[in-house]
Amino acid sequence: MKEANININQIKSIIMATNPNIKISTCLWFDNQAEEAAKYYTSIFPDSKIGRISRYGKEGYEIHKKPAGSVLTVEFWLQGNEYLGLNGGAQFRFNEAISLTVQCDTQDEIDRYWEKLSEGGDKNAQECGWLKDKYGLSWQIVPRELAIMMSNPDTEKTSRLMNALLKMKKLDIAALKQAFDNKTAGSQTKKEHAEVH
Repeated sequence: MKEANININQIKSIIMATNPNIKISTCLWFDNQAEEAAKYYTSIFPDSKIGRISRYGKEGYEIHKKPAGSVLTVEFWLQGNEYLGLNGGAQFRFNEAISLTVQCDTQDEIDRYWEKLSEGGDKNAQECGWLKDKYGLSWQIVPRELAIMMSNPDTEKTSRLMNALLKMKKLDIAALKQAFDNKTAGSQTKKEHAEVH
């Protein structure tokens, strides 16, 4: 445990030294796929790029076990958002406690990002617009207007919307809108009955 703590603290120091002007950014911990992942993600999203790459030296090999010259960190941007990919080892893995959300304006966008990001990922993790990519990172591929619909004060609308959403893997904008806007036959009958009495 002590050795792992030293490893983490040293890596944190390296990250801060590599990115002295960052206010808030996201660091993604990989085993050894940071550069590969950065290239993969930047190939999917427009207005994206890879920045500086730092590498391990001979120092600290007894702790980090990474060959000299291998990639330590990779800076990259996805649609203007800054990320740092870190090759820190296999001791930490991604889970659903953190995810990256992609706000989509059209069904074509949802379909495209879902197809690209889910390739090689865990199919069993696909639920309610969530997926895992081939590196185990979780993504939410959602229509931009979902948050607006979910915050509507009409609880009947939001209940229908949630019921439809919970049955989906990849989200279907048209089906979500239909659930949000249209009442079921049962609820309509109940309302008419209440109005009569």
